[in-house]
Amino acid sequence: MAAYRRKRGLSSETSNKSKKPKLQKNEEENEGAADAGDEFTIPPPVSGGKWTNKERVLIFSSRGINFRTRHLMQDLRRLMPHSKADTKMDRKDKLLVINELCEMKNCNKCVYFEAKKKKDLYMWITNSPAGPSAKFLVQNIHTLAELKMTGNCLKGSRPLLSFDPVFDQDPYLSVLKELFIQTFGTPRYHPKSQPFVDHVFTFSVADNRIWFRNYQI
Repeated sequence: MAAYRRKRGLSSETSNKSKKPKLQKNEEENEGAADAGDEFTIPPPVSGGKWTNKERVLIFSSRGINFRTRHLMQDLRRLMPHSKADTKMDRKDKLLVINELCEMKNCNKCVYFEAKKKKDLYMWITNSPAGPSAKFLVQNIHTLAELKMTGNCLKGSRPLLSFDPVFDQDPYLSVLKELFIQTFGTPRYHPKSQPFVDHVFTFSVADNRIWFRNYQI
């Protein structure tokens, strides 16, 4: 009887062992069927085009600028996702060094703020290295931190550029218009830009001055 019981026990253990893999196979088949039923497709990105306009703008300044100019530079970098930053340039360096800095940073446009006697602020906008270049005396600065009733503007969104009709009347203003378009216009399908347009850059001429404003939606 004892031997018979041992045989029955052995047979029951072997039968249990043989049944376990079958259960595991059935569970794996059920899991595979569930995974196959839960398949989903990922939609393509919104800005799925090709980035062809390789405009890059270098924004930096000379030493001796005040806090308002520093905030202005930070605002421009925030509004222009195709811009790059660099350290401050020494006053003793000549302006020809800017072309070398643009080449090192792989930029073909430059916005350079030059402080004179800690009072006057000049802004250079240049097409590196062949030109043209334009020098402006910056006045009446209002940064983004001073704005009231701001809109819901996304970071990195592309702007609309609006120009005064006067820019098409004078030849030198037409050159400045093209320089502004190539500098401040965010290239389409830029990797750091958003595929939305929710703010406007306006360039208007009044009192022999060019007024630049940013309107948010």
